[in-house]
Amino acid sequence: MLVALGGLLGFTGMALVSSALLSATRQWVDQLERPPSELARRRWEQTKAAASAGAAAWRDNPPSS
Repeated sequence: MLVALGGLLGFTGMALVSSALLSATRQWVDQLERPPSELARRRWEQTKAAASAGAAAWRDNPPSS
């Protein structure tokens, strides 16, 4: 009986925490000036540019041993 009651309380707690996290995430996204998809696309473009620049620098200036 106690195990069932503990499980029920644990499940209820997880549901409440999940609901609070979802609400907080929605509020955070609503406060952003740009949508997360645009931010992710911009970061991806920056990452590709940095990787290309690093590869070009490594290719043009091989390490001296």
